[in-house]
Amino acid sequence: MPTSEHIYYFASKGGSMTKPPVVLIHGAGGTNLHWPHNIRRLPEYRVFAPDLPGHGKSQGLGQQEIKAYAKEIVDWLNRIDIYRAVFVGHSMGGAIALTLALECPERTLGLGLIATGARLGVNPGLLQKLSVEATFPTAVEQIVAWSHAKSVSQEHLAQLTRQLLENRYTVMHGDYLACNQFNVMDALNTITAPACIICGEDDKMTPPKYSEYLAQKLPNASLHLIPDAGHMVMFEQSNTVEKALEDFLKMVPYNY
Repeated sequence: MPTSEHIYYFASKGGSMTKPPVVLIHGAGGTNLHWPHNIRRLPEYRVFAPDLPGHGKSQGLGQQEIKAYAKEIVDWLNRIDIYRAVFVGHSMGGAIALTLALECPERTLGLGLIATGARLGVNPGLLQKLSVEATFPTAVEQIVAWSHAKSVSQEHLAQLTRQLLENRYTVMHGDYLACNQFNVMDALNTITAPACIICGEDDKMTPPKYSEYLAQKLPNASLHLIPDAGHMVMFEQSNTVEKALEDFLKMVPYNY
């Protein structure tokens, strides 16, 4: 996998230069591996999935503000010579994508907003547990329990738990602080980029009402509520999410 300065990222091989680049932005405590194989390798598209600073194999420190993460994405895109892209973000990654659309509309071809919202308030008790190394594992257990529908396998729950526990607790705490401060509810109507909004019907972390609000306020948006899926909808119903994204990408205007 390539690295650009301190940012490690996945880049799919192939993909048509006549189709828009797709940038996958993971959520709090995630890495590029929080995107399933089929979505990281969307047929016919150039797909890029970075590990945010301080996450996965990327160096540097995590941030405590969504705008700071958005700036990291812009700097990284500049280094790998991508000017415009479709930004697909999960949870905190969706907040970053929305911020990119607001701060850099000329670079935003479209938005894939997965299990996210215009405001991402965090449970105070969870924030407190994330702030202390001794209670960090308990916080991770709580996050995993809130992130899935009942039908998810124990194997997947254990895998996600291991992945989140690989984070420094300070990085996870910073991510959730950034989410807790995020609020662009009053600015959504200024975003003109087309948006594909996807949410699991059983999402407890970012409930469907968050996605419904996005669909109501964004001028050019479609909404997909997916049954039998929670916050990690892209894993729980990966084929359904893949199809929704592919159908959306076909409609995104792109002059290469």
